[in-house]
Amino acid sequence: MSTLKYLGAPRHLLFTATKYLNGFSSLHTAPNCSVETHSQEVEAVIALGSNVGDRLHNFKEALKLMKKSGISITRHACLYETAPAYVTDQPRFLNSAVRAVTKLGPHELLAALKKIEKDLGRTDGIRYGPRPIDLDILFYGKFKVRSDILTVPHERIWERPFVMAPLMDLLGSAIDSDTVASWHSFSGHSGGLSGLWEKLGGEFLIGEEGMYRVMPVANGLLDWSCRTYVMGVLNLTPDSFSDGGNFQSVKSAVSQVQLLISEGADIIDLGAQSTRPMASRISVEEELDRLIPVLEAVTAMPEVEGKLISVDTFYSEVASEAVSRGAHFINDVSAGQLDPNMFKVIADLDVPYIAMHMRGDPSTMQTNENLEYDDVCKEVSSELYSRVREAELSGIPAWRVIIDPGIGFSKKTEDNLDVLTGLPDIRADIAKRSLAISHAPILIGPSRKRFLGEICTRPAAVERDPATIASVTAGVLGGANIVRVHNVKDNLDAVKLCDAILRQKSSPMKFQQ
Repeated sequence: MSTLKYLGAPRHLLFTATKYLNGFSSLHTAPNCSVETHSQEVEAVIALGSNVGDRLHNFKEALKLMKKSGISITRHACLYETAPAYVTDQPRFLNSAVRAVTKLGPHELLAALKKIEKDLGRTDGIRYGPRPIDLDILFYGKFKVRSDILTVPHERIWERPFVMAPLMDLLGSAIDSDTVASWHSFSGHSGGLSGLWEKLGGEFLIGEEGMYRVMPVANGLLDWSCRTYVMGVLNLTPDSFSDGGNFQSVKSAVSQVQLLISEGADIIDLGAQSTRPMASRISVEEELDRLIPVLEAVTAMPEVEGKLISVDTFYSEVASEAVSRGAHFINDVSAGQLDPNMFKVIADLDVPYIAMHMRGDPSTMQTNENLEYDDVCKEVSSELYSRVREAELSGIPAWRVIIDPGIGFSKKTEDNLDVLTGLPDIRADIAKRSLAISHAPILIGPSRKRFLGEICTRPAAVERDPATIASVTAGVLGGANIVRVHNVKDNLDAVKLCDAILRQKSSPMKFQQ
């Protein structure tokens, strides 16, 4: 016999099944209680773990097979590398979790997940031992399930930080549905899941207890909380506002990359399409003609070993070609708005995706309509989140997303200042909708922007480096994880000082992301 307890507003309903087949088709219910039908979609939470083989590949294939099995992924948690629990003599795990909707009944869902585990090479072994993939049902709608083979909620959620961390990522700080409210109630804690997570240690556990929030980049895992990364800008355009025309030849571009790396750049951002205000758009073919010779030369440089390459483009064809030739990131100023195929292409490419806030396109972003805000930080966070949400539904997991509030894009001088000093507010506002996205690294790019010239009376872009350093300082102290700059050397000094200050203070803004 199996028992399902359904928690729904305004009353609790208890269902007992003498035989559970094909969803809810054989439920016996109390008088006057409605029966759930198999055709109804149910939201579930599924945990993922892997510590054998190519762990990221195992995750990717598991998510693909879930979709084929009638499990539609709607939200992704962050990615965690964790020390093994219970059986400690084994490799480190990658852990995450997803929210999904399905018409499968709980035992059908369990069977589908077990088949996926088997298809990906899991065999019977010691309990809590090594495995290429581990898929557990944490929650199934508003139901509690008890049978010989399945217990939902998963019985050991509450004692496992490596399960609780990704679970919390899937929930916004605001309870957005009756189903989520029921998940909180299942914890048995007066403060719900949030209170239980805090009782375990909450965000203070990240970086402790062998658990790190990471992003897969270039066959490795980056922990953005360790320090701030510096991205050096290389424009391959004739008309960019700061250095347009300076690096159009392969020789001059390579020389500039050597300089940026010698000054301490962690990431080189190559852009072959101007995105300055009022810039005209060039074709995919012209952008590739500018980009590919330089990208090939740069990736062949010995100095680039250990560094990361980003390509600044809003064309999916350019993104695909760039990654095939060695780029590690795609930096899209439009967050998918200027190419409807971008999200699908990025989902297949499996590289980090930088989604930036912008209204319109470079030729229209500074129109009166696109400069109208009531509360710029709230509107930037809302609009940016909506783009990232669409990206996620297209298959780009939260653990591959970097967000950029778009300083200098669709913003007046005062808006740029509000965004620069309002990064914690932007993060907090996104957290109401998705804690996972609120944990995403934030990139800022104030370097030599016009608003700095207006404030400091510096009409020439190259004269704005001191103001850039000041803006980078404000941004890093506010929680930025990556700064995109033209002058790497001086800004790196500012970044190092800010990181030292944050370490000294153990700032929640920096170390509780």
